[in-house]
Amino acid sequence: MIENQPETTSGIPLKLLYGPDDVPTGIREALAAPPGRAPYLRGAYPRMYRDRPWRIFQLSGYGNPEDMNERLKFLLFEAGETGIIIKHDRMTDDHLYDVDHPEIVERREDVGLTGTVTVGLRDYETILSDLPLDSIYAKPGGGVPQSAVYTLPSYWSVARRRGIPLEKLAGTGQSDFFLTYLGCPTKEQIPPEAAIRFNLDLIEWCSERMPRWVPVSIAGYNAADSGLSAHQELGAVMANAVQYLDMIAARGKVDVERLAHRIGGVNFRVSMEVFEDAAKLRAARKMWSDLLGQRYGITDEKARQMRIHVVTAGSAMTYQEPFNNIVRGALMALFSVLGGTQSLGVSGYDEAMSIPSDHAHLMSIRIQQILQNEINLREVADPLGGSYYVESLTGELEHRGWEFFEQIQDRGGFLAVLDDGFLLECAEENNQRIAAGIEAGERAIVGVNTHTIDDPIMEVEAFEGRSGAQTWEMAMERLSDLRRTRHGRGAVEALRNLQEVCRNEAVNAIPAFMEAVSADASIGEIGDVLRDAFGDWQVPISV
Repeated sequence: MIENQPETTSGIPLKLLYGPDDVPTGIREALAAPPGRAPYLRGAYPRMYRDRPWRIFQLSGYGNPEDMNERLKFLLFEAGETGIIIKHDRMTDDHLYDVDHPEIVERREDVGLTGTVTVGLRDYETILSDLPLDSIYAKPGGGVPQSAVYTLPSYWSVARRRGIPLEKLAGTGQSDFFLTYLGCPTKEQIPPEAAIRFNLDLIEWCSERMPRWVPVSIAGYNAADSGLSAHQELGAVMANAVQYLDMIAARGKVDVERLAHRIGGVNFRVSMEVFEDAAKLRAARKMWSDLLGQRYGITDEKARQMRIHVVTAGSAMTYQEPFNNIVRGALMALFSVLGGTQSLGVSGYDEAMSIPSDHAHLMSIRIQQILQNEINLREVADPLGGSYYVESLTGELEHRGWEFFEQIQDRGGFLAVLDDGFLLECAEENNQRIAAGIEAGERAIVGVNTHTIDDPIMEVEAFEGRSGAQTWEMAMERLSDLRRTRHGRGAVEALRNLQEVCRNEAVNAIPAFMEAVSADASIGEIGDVLRDAFGDWQVPISV
């Protein structure tokens, strides 16, 4: 490497000028296929945003169900959001704890600060009150696998109670492994082997009943914001997909080609490394198409189509001078669209301080509305296509992504590198390198380590909402009411059935979860069943 040669965050050296010879042969060949045709380098759909504007899809949630319902109505009916994502309280939802669990009681001041607190299905009815479930696109929550089998059945059960056929529902789950076992390992989480069983159950169950629902979404965003570089994010996403598809094939219940499209909704992070990350989205579509065609022999082009959701990097949003984050959000959003995303969430400018305020949410939506309406961005498909610089980055990311994929496969596959800590080590190495560069001033961040001022004009009040203690007290009242007024025998029988099903891998578990939430089993009671059946995952971190 030339001394002092600049490079991208993930370590790709940057030349001063790029030309035709910098475009790899494979990328040059893929450029000949128009948008909407495999290998989808140039976009997922033929006319892209002229026919299909990207969905404005912001993550939202805090406090109690009434707070969440009010926020969703504001985003949908006033601000102009075109889909909903429900963010749940991480302490209760990710762990599947009731609010009277000792861990929650001890930290009750924090309840509801990271998302909405639910105690059972009745809370979902409140959250979704007056929302047109049969005409909106929704992501009901369930970021981690053990939460997804509570949140998704709860959303679907509300629809059933309203008389809405499940086949009319449009939306996506997540049930992501990177959040659970890499970015934010929680104190009590079922092992990856149990989690993937539930994800496969979701995929198979939805494939038979819900044609408009993406049951799981591989979240490259969580891998990247945990520390994996752009090419590592690509390789890990492909390895996760292979784990799903190989296990689906081994189960032999549903044809792999039929299910490939159902897991093709993938989310990625776009950071302030905007050219590299736009190229990453283009490389991801090509890698996905090639993986399905070459490894699994899938010839149906639609089955090989990746649809992308982007979240702009929350880690790029600074605590210092938070109004600067509006500019950062706009730049990351622009390059997300230039990279060809199908939906987009822009992190709030107050991300480093709190969950988004109404104003921060509105600014994130307005950024997208300005991009959609004011700069002719929707009129041309793949405007970056053919750029020598972008195509060079795309090819290099693809090459390095496949190398990282092979590293994972050589170590035993995706589940193995979660269990042995390999991905954690990669993420930590990158994080230390980036942090050292920022501290040394080698990576400039305006308002943080360069061009700093000490002026109240740049300060923002953190969103507080309802106090955690008040949220906890209200949730305790709802939990007490649930236990007192439900049909007790029905809940007990549903939980007993769920326990039996969890211990029998031959049975799809989703109907049992549907039965349990419909019988008003609480979130903690469902969590207790899982902990009893599977135990806890041991995080591969040395202390």
